Amino acid sequence: MKVEEVNFGKNDKFNLTMIPGKFARFLRTCVLWQFIRFIVINIKMIIVVAKSH
Repeated sequence: MKVEEVNFGKNDKFNLTMIPGKFARFLRTCVLWQFIRFIVINIKMIIVVAKSH
């Protein structure tokens, strides 16, 4: 049975939680990608703050 199928049992009709795929799990655990996202978010925040002043 696949990892994605574990969460969808026949007896539990209301368990519709999505399980991320391999690529999403990789992006969530990759330190380099998290650092890049951190820089991008900080640049966006600097732009918003600069526009407000």
